[in-house]
Amino acid sequence: MNAPPTTYDPGLALTGGRIVLSDSITETQALLVDAGRITGIVNTNSVPESYVQVDVGGRYITPGLIDLHIHGTLNYSFNQATSESWSTILEANAAHGVTALLPTIATDSLDQLEACLCFGRDWMLAAPPGGSQILGIHLEGPFFAPEYAGAQNPLYLRLPDETAIARLLAYAGILKIVSFAPELPGALNLTAQLHELGIIAAAGHSAATDHDVQAAIELGLSHAIHLWSGQSTTQRIGPWRVPGLLETVLSSDELTAEMICDNRHLPGTLMKLAVRALGVDRLCAISDATNGAGLPDGARFNFAGLDCEVHDGVAMLPDHTSFAGSTTLLNQMIPVLTEVVGLTLPEALRMASLTPAQILGIAQRKGSLAVGKDADIAVFNADFTTWRVLIGGKWVFQTTDLILPKAKTF
Repeated sequence: MNAPPTTYDPGLALTGGRIVLSDSITETQALLVDAGRITGIVNTNSVPESYVQVDVGGRYITPGLIDLHIHGTLNYSFNQATSESWSTILEANAAHGVTALLPTIATDSLDQLEACLCFGRDWMLAAPPGGSQILGIHLEGPFFAPEYAGAQNPLYLRLPDETAIARLLAYAGILKIVSFAPELPGALNLTAQLHELGIIAAAGHSAATDHDVQAAIELGLSHAIHLWSGQSTTQRIGPWRVPGLLETVLSSDELTAEMICDNRHLPGTLMKLAVRALGVDRLCAISDATNGAGLPDGARFNFAGLDCEVHDGVAMLPDHTSFAGSTTLLNQMIPVLTEVVGLTLPEALRMASLTPAQILGIAQRKGSLAVGKDADIAVFNADFTTWRVLIGGKWVFQTTDLILPKAKTF
């Protein structure tokens, strides 16, 4: 088909679709966009004559998805500080309706982490066109417990000493989330510094007890990464049962959390438990996609120095003893949330759009289809493959020839 113009003057109206709002779906209205913003949701017969109308043919019109935790796609990762790797990942995600994300940098040498952070800072300053918008950086590691490292490279795990903290927090201006094990020596100091700088302090890959987590919460810990993955659970110490990080998060009233919704990392029972404990306003969906996203089963790839492979629709270490992130991007986790977890479509999309925006403190401009917000909009087919995508009111994608298969459900 002929490519639509990238922008419209004076405005664009998306008609003939099912508009997914925060708590409902409307099928009789049009979504208006002008100057990069959402300007109205009106009856179809009330669209201003000057607006260019695009009939979406009954498809879903949704807010653009926001991924707080994604490492890579198509054999590239954000641990590779190159334009080719970053642009490939960002363009692939935009093609799947992910309009904004946090490049997530995994455990690596301090030198390489600094190189990636420096590259990310330059990228954000230059703001090259095309692909998902970068909202900041998620630094996952290197301050993790070795026994819960998972696919974090054990060669580069370390304690959060003053030198390492200072080197990494030199990039505080672009850091949005830093994930670490709160029980490690020096972790409370790190927590306090992150909180002071306005960076989200997140617990993960941790052997923490509830006492460790509570001490960190008092200093500003507010988030936990990928529930059940790399998290301590209840242990027996003598006759006493001591809750771990997982139970502390699920029972908390203040923490937000992430869940990998690929139907591989977690079965439906555990996903339902997380939703019941935290609700869709404090639990967000993440892809945790690695370089393996978009690669066929059996493909090998290197993730931050570790050899990994795609096996049965998920990334694993070669001995299959641990997952190594997902191979599913965020749009294809929406059917898992509706069909396996049993959420309504507005609830599922909230976990992948408005809730992450709230966690980042940007819900006033992103995360839902509301007047005045950025025109970051995805148009999905019934199976949540992508039809078209707008970022800031500009078309960035328009085809049904997608890169990745949809997630399997059972």
